[in-house]
Amino acid sequence: MTPQLLPLLMLLLAGPPAAQPAPPTCYSRMLALSREITADSRSLQATEPSEPCVRYLPRLYLDIHNYCVLAKLRDFVASPQCWKVARVDALKDKVRKLYTIMNSFCRRDLVFLLDDCSALEYPILVTTVLPDHQS
Repeated sequence: MTPQLLPLLMLLLAGPPAAQPAPPTCYSRMLALSREITADSRSLQATEPSEPCVRYLPRLYLDIHNYCVLAKLRDFVASPQCWKVARVDALKDKVRKLYTIMNSFCRRDLVFLLDDCSALEYPILVTTVLPDHQS
């Protein structure tokens, strides 16, 4: 075997390149964006609490399975502008994008499990119930 054929043989034996992961689905994109918006909102409230316009923005604890989330997103975008805080405008752009995705592109992929608007006013608590090992 000649030395020039060795790299070609190695390439052929290595096989095809690894497959790319599947592109995000509508649902996974909505879920990821809602989590990102919730985290950004919390961060904004923590870092800019003295800014009056930030203080009066609606809290964003988003659950895309709650039917009231659409109204919550719409209310947030309609809230007064914060001219001094660029992060608020960036957050409103993300909220607008999520609303558009939920209301247009992925409308058929979404299933609402709740219709509880008050649940969107507080952080989503993840609770774990430990099994009772006593008889």
